[in-house]
Amino acid sequence: MQPSPLSPPLPPPGEAALQQSRALTALIHREIAAAGGWISFEHYMRLALYAPGLGYYSGGAAKFGQEGDFVTAPEISPLFGRAVARQAAQVLEVVESGDILEFGAGTGKLAFDLLLELEKLGSLPKRYFILEVSAELQQRQRYLFERSTPHLLPRITWLENLPPKFNGLILANEVLDALPVHLVVWRGPDLFERGVASRNDEFVWSERPLTKGQGKGKGEGGLFEAAHELCPQINPGNGDGNHSGEYFGEYISEINLSARHLMHSLANMLENGLILLIDYGFGQSEYYHPQRKHGTLMCHYRQLVHDNPFYLPGLQDITTHVDFSAMARAAASAGTELMGYTTQAYFLINCGVTEILAQTPAENVRDYLPLANQLQKLVSPAEMGELFKAIAFGKNISEPLTGFADGDKSRLL
Repeated sequence: MQPSPLSPPLPPPGEAALQQSRALTALIHREIAAAGGWISFEHYMRLALYAPGLGYYSGGAAKFGQEGDFVTAPEISPLFGRAVARQAAQVLEVVESGDILEFGAGTGKLAFDLLLELEKLGSLPKRYFILEVSAELQQRQRYLFERSTPHLLPRITWLENLPPKFNGLILANEVLDALPVHLVVWRGPDLFERGVASRNDEFVWSERPLTKGQGKGKGEGGLFEAAHELCPQINPGNGDGNHSGEYFGEYISEINLSARHLMHSLANMLENGLILLIDYGFGQSEYYHPQRKHGTLMCHYRQLVHDNPFYLPGLQDITTHVDFSAMARAAASAGTELMGYTTQAYFLINCGVTEILAQTPAENVRDYLPLANQLQKLVSPAEMGELFKAIAFGKNISEPLTGFADGDKSRLL
């Protein structure tokens, strides 16, 4: 399979990586055949990212940093983790005997910078839990601490499952965007789910009508309900604000039931403390805007962005933006309170990232200039500052949060 015509030329993989992708491709074709010739895109994306030993996040390929497929904020600069630590310190001060639980810790860089800063602040948690689905990434995280800060390693515990109850800070940076999504097509008054079929040993798009009560279990019904609720907002394919009741073309987007279920589970698990999510996305009205009629699905491969999820399964990241309104509703349904919603730029500045930078004297050009350039990437509207958002949900936290002191965007949820 080749990238779509809109994609940039993509570099070829090595032979070992190609063999892994071929094995995963064969597995997905078998899944399609076993399901009668069609699977949902959610099923395809789950296999492409998480199939044991073969999926993108469960395989051994480099994923993060300049040698991988994309760069996250903790890899860009230690300023990110140090600023997040200021918010973590406030939560740990409020929640007695609170711990930290991080989802999808990647290379471990966020945990590393955050714990070092908490140590300086005298606010180290007794335990730092990491829930990581990738054995390869778990090894990289452990090695980072063994090599650089072995005295902090006894505080870290790697988990395979969510604990039944938790007190403290639950942290997830760029996690929700990697959860599998359903693709829905609004075409006039009709709803369709866009899935994946096999044709001549290739993957092709294939649609099925999405109707109330179809399929088995809560997942299918939940998808129809979620898609139907969006119908009044979506004016399919028109984009000119015409709400005369006519239907125009089609509108394609994503609904992330997995993120909603995870958010609900985290909120149920939390007894006292805070859930802090940092990711790229929008509130519902902006996410499902008429002009965003092709959705937000995108792929990352060797620092290049393209739009073909069927290219080299298992060797590229597949992501979508986050619907933060849906996250807020899911969290509220489990009894948490929205504590703040703002841009990454406002959050980091509220947490004192400029003061942290100032701790390195400007006269020390060799150290200061790289940090200043890194900060620009984190907070600039043209980089990560506006697209990335921070949102927090709390239980039994009454005082205002440091990271959300200015720049409130809750009206956009």
